[in-house]
Amino acid sequence: MPAAAVPEATPAPSVCYTISELAREFDLTTRAIRFYEDCGLLTPERGGPGGRNRVYSARDRTRLKLTLRGKRLGLSLAEIKGLVDMYESPRDSVPQLKRFLQVLGEHRAQLEQQLADLEITLDEVRAHEKDARRLLAEGERRKA
Repeated sequence: MPAAAVPEATPAPSVCYTISELAREFDLTTRAIRFYEDCGLLTPERGGPGGRNRVYSARDRTRLKLTLRGKRLGLSLAEIKGLVDMYESPRDSVPQLKRFLQVLGEHRAQLEQQLADLEITLDEVRAHEKDARRLLAEGERRKA
């Protein structure tokens, strides 16, 4: 999920996106994008009559991309926001990488525990299936 540092000396071109453009590009609903905005992950400018139109910057697009990457990893929106916000702080990426590794480690441990729990449940289901098949076979033999 870490983003490459962008040197501050080279200003990025002023690229703007509408909510519909981002929704199409990332295969999201506009409602989902507005939800990420409500969570503080995106901060579009307002334009048009009465400030009703959202105008997303390249920064917002990058934050959305990192948010979706974090979601694919199974991170919570709070974890994603914390990590994404860190990438906009000082240039030193060591604290960001340490935090990212910590979050990933915690998440991996949680997933491994869920996997172990699922294996136990699957073993129980297999045992019940085996017992049910045995009982069914015994019942069918008695009828025959």
